[in-house]
Amino acid sequence: MIEQTIESDTAMRALGARVAARLKGGDTIQLVGDVGAGKTTLVKGIAKGLGVVEDVQSPSFTISRVYDLPTGGQLTHYDFYRLHDPGILADELAETTGRTDGITVIEWADAVAGILPVEHITISITSPTETSRYVQVKGINL
Repeated sequence: MIEQTIESDTAMRALGARVAARLKGGDTIQLVGDVGAGKTTLVKGIAKGLGVVEDVQSPSFTISRVYDLPTGGQLTHYDFYRLHDPGILADELAETTGRTDGITVIEWADAVAGILPVEHITISITSPTETSRYVQVKGINL
């Protein structure tokens, strides 16, 4: 497990790029943290590190966003904050996490905990102060 204190959005994106450098096709990342913790900022760093050229936006209202990777796969970013029951999205998520050419990132994964692959990466972000974040990364070596 890696533990790190992050003091800026730039540092959060840099951590995301470090995570991206260790990812392989088929990886699933569960992001844990309160609203405003920096989860989407981290995903922006992961996306950039994976070579995504599109502007990464929070999927809070759309539930998911998909970005093409230069390797031919996709980065799929889910946000289940507004869902207590994933319904048919459970099938979509199971299909997405089963692909070996893409990366799946899930915010607010409590609603789909039973669908997550047994081996997945968990990144937890807490806010000890208004300007700093404490990040724990489990399931990947940085």
